[in-house]
Amino acid sequence: MMMYKLDPLTDPRWPRFVAQHPQASVFHTREWLQALHRTYGYEPIVFTTSNGLELSNGVLFCQVRSWLTGKRLVSVPFSDHCQPLADAADLKSILESLHDSRRSEQWKYIELRPMSDKGMAEIEDRTSFASSETFSYQEIDLRPELAAIYRGFHDSCVRRKIKRAEREKLVYEAGRSEQLLEKFRRLLLLTRRRHKLPPQPAVWFRNLAECLGNELIVHVLSKDADPVASIITLTHKNVLVYKYGCSDARFHNLGGTPLLFWKAIQQGKEMGVETFDLGRSAPDDPGLVAFKGHLGAVTSEIKYYRNPIPRVKKKLSQPGISWARQAVAYLPEPVLAGAGTLLYRHLG
Repeated sequence: MMMYKLDPLTDPRWPRFVAQHPQASVFHTREWLQALHRTYGYEPIVFTTSNGLELSNGVLFCQVRSWLTGKRLVSVPFSDHCQPLADAADLKSILESLHDSRRSEQWKYIELRPMSDKGMAEIEDRTSFASSETFSYQEIDLRPELAAIYRGFHDSCVRRKIKRAEREKLVYEAGRSEQLLEKFRRLLLLTRRRHKLPPQPAVWFRNLAECLGNELIVHVLSKDADPVASIITLTHKNVLVYKYGCSDARFHNLGGTPLLFWKAIQQGKEMGVETFDLGRSAPDDPGLVAFKGHLGAVTSEIKYYRNPIPRVKKKLSQPGISWARQAVAYLPEPVLAGAGTLLYRHLG
């Protein structure tokens, strides 16, 4: 079976295909890919067995070129999931062709991030792809009435904190203005420093806001003049996606973050959204998994797959990791922000 390549940034068939495919997400959209390309220079590519006026399948990747982490195909960078939009037979054909091309194209590896691993067992057996990472995935069903969704929240961990935040008269703002993005970025810097990690570059969020337009919302709560907590949500079809969150630890006792999620859910219901995608959580972050569960989310599993079959990772020395992360926590603000700008281009 022949395989073809197309550029989803310019080929008019891709947006039409994504709009009608039931498994397509915001991470398949031209707008998400434009933001990736503008910020990091990644080259989006779709591989398909279709060569007609319309597409019947497509597997989306970005080609990442990095002197630090190598040249590779990732489906797709900084997404929580990106389901291959192809049935088992077509997907097998596409992945076999990519496997045959990997050495000549000098790809260090090819990575898939499917939402569902249905059919992937057969793919693993026949295409030299194997599971490389596993995450918890959580989502909230927004089809019930708001009152029922609210009753599904954990009493002390969520509902009580929402009431506390309402008593504190925290000011809620939502939109995508530069002022709201600046409040978000300020809180993000505090949060990433607290976690001893550099923040994502400011230009990434600016490009996301410009490319996604009204599909992106920055939610901010403030106490007097101080931003307390912020989240960014994305919308695609009938799905609301929680993508980024941050807060000021000085105000954690005010219950701002639970109230933000409740506000986002209320807005989602007004827009007719049916699912709130809370994204992935790493195995070493049980606190985040628990928080999402307290919101009434249902938990499942997401597996990423790589070709060639990944080797067992060697753990880096804990003293080395600890020293580096401690150093990050004390970097001056401009240096910390600059470190993120340099680092994330190579991660993908």
